[in-house]
Amino acid sequence: MERLGLIAGNGRFPILFAQSAKAKGIEIIAVAIEGETLPEIEQYVDKLYWVGVAKMGKMIRTLKGEHIEKAVMAGGLTKSHIHSRFKHLKLRPDMRAINMWYKKLRSKHDHSILEAVANELAIDGIELISSIDYVQDLLAEKGCLTKREPSENETADIEFGWKIAKEVAGMEIGQCIVVKDKIVLAVEAIEGTNETIKRGGKLGRSKVVVIKLSKKGQDPRFDVPTIGTETIEYLKEAGVSTIAIEAKKTLILDKEDTIKLADKYKIAVIAI
Repeated sequence: MERLGLIAGNGRFPILFAQSAKAKGIEIIAVAIEGETLPEIEQYVDKLYWVGVAKMGKMIRTLKGEHIEKAVMAGGLTKSHIHSRFKHLKLRPDMRAINMWYKKLRSKHDHSILEAVANELAIDGIELISSIDYVQDLLAEKGCLTKREPSENETADIEFGWKIAKEVAGMEIGQCIVVKDKIVLAVEAIEGTNETIKRGGKLGRSKVVVIKLSKKGQDPRFDVPTIGTETIEYLKEAGVSTIAIEAKKTLILDKEDTIKLADKYKIAVIAI
């Protein structure tokens, strides 16, 4: 039986990944992050270990102890931890994490951090691979996915904002922007997509458009753009009428429920 390590972050994706992989007959050994991973993941994996977010050495020793040769990352981490005022006291990093952070990081951008983690795993013979290969059914198909299609004005906002969103993503600032009447209302930074939607919605008040996509050349092992029912609830609360995502590069968690909820709120979801 194939065995796979799962480094599980927050949200529903680690659970959905584990369900999909186990359905394919794969044994899942999960390392969950304290304060981030949903506890119910225990029901969906073969073995579960808990580690602190900055316990790099412990995480790698755990995977090596289970003779794991390949692992995936699924789910995010709360980015504000990294820049908290007393991060060393709160996170209590082990020596391997400290060594990576201060001696090996090229920058503090998300991709650089995740690439450094992948390199640390590789030193110990663990290859970090893409989770996408196991959850192809969760990728957004091209076209309008909801009953309501974007209006003429919303389509114009998508066309206006798409290139800007690509540039923002390419500079590793964030994956999401909020637009109305060809004016950028909000750009995602460290706060994450949901908070960006809230901020943009407050400024736009109604009929706001959200664009969420990956940067050019995005490494599929890391931080794949994702939406789900929680995203739709944030869109509704913020007065967003349309969200545009990237076809075949965006995960839709609990896809059927997510699209049904968008239909209920008359929010257009289009994959381009």
